[in-house]
Amino acid sequence: MSTTPNSELDDRKAAILRAVVKDYVETSVPVGSAQVARDPGIDVSPATVRGEMAALERDGYLTHPHTSAGRVPTDKGYRFFVDHLATPSVLAVAQQEQVREFFSRAHGELEHMLADTSRLLAELTDTAAIVLPPSPEDRLIRSAVLTRLSPHTALLVLIFSDGMVERLALAVPEDLRDEDVRAAGNLIDQHFAERAVTEIVSGQGPLPSSGRPEIDALVSAARSAMETASTLELSPDQLFVGGAARMLEHFEALQQVRAILAILEQSVVVVTLLHEVLTRADGVSIGSENGLAPLSECSLVVAPYAGEGGSHGTIGILGPTRMNYPQALAAVAVVGQRLTRELTQD
Repeated sequence: MSTTPNSELDDRKAAILRAVVKDYVETSVPVGSAQVARDPGIDVSPATVRGEMAALERDGYLTHPHTSAGRVPTDKGYRFFVDHLATPSVLAVAQQEQVREFFSRAHGELEHMLADTSRLLAELTDTAAIVLPPSPEDRLIRSAVLTRLSPHTALLVLIFSDGMVERLALAVPEDLRDEDVRAAGNLIDQHFAERAVTEIVSGQGPLPSSGRPEIDALVSAARSAMETASTLELSPDQLFVGGAARMLEHFEALQQVRAILAILEQSVVVVTLLHEVLTRADGVSIGSENGLAPLSECSLVVAPYAGEGGSHGTIGILGPTRMNYPQALAAVAVVGQRLTRELTQD
């Protein structure tokens, strides 16, 4: 569906449509002409408003649910509203303070920060929030630590430039001495540190040699473990979802909520959808624009954020089409900017 801003509405119809959207978002009750006429920005009689609302319905911007006297926006109506937002909205002072406080103490592993960020965004917008980690291809390994756990097992801990931590178990010959494991760990750290993950797993360049086959075999095993680890295979489709249960507050039909939650559990589908919405100029996808039947009454608002080393991730919210779009856009933008600052600071 085209999202090109529609300019066919005159100023009065546009003002009436904006009033209907705002009232319906606030009340979730179909909006009548008398209610719109009381809006400070509408300076015409209820009868005139009634006629204009009928015209907006004929043009597909409003619809008449059931036998209600009021009307509600359609996807086309919401699209016009979003495309014609005059100025970017600003988060309330209390919400701005909530964001500042969160990021003042948001430290530690990237997985924990992104999971917590999804919960923060869900609280700010009363929707489900989704955070997609930065792409793994751009990540550098900051350091590698090899520790023996048992006679047969060693643990390789990889710390990445974006804060991600990967733990891989390696098989160790029982007769390999502890000092040999430490020597292999030193070689791994020296060879892997400050290199891109893809460079290592693709086998570019020879592995370092200690001159001792048993130590070199352990270094080779470390690279082999990385080739089959989730570092590359799972991270692109990994995502963090906060506030999914909030969908129960916005949709009455339990079957509909289940269908939406089922989509959120399909990481590949969600990641693909986030990337598609990110290509839109405004980062907003409304109702049928999502292309998925279970999300036909949902909207997505997304934005990019930057990680260390030039990598990029995606942050967004999923809620009902009857959402507060100015607030949603402001929350996603602010949290995305603060997340970027946290991940890219020296």
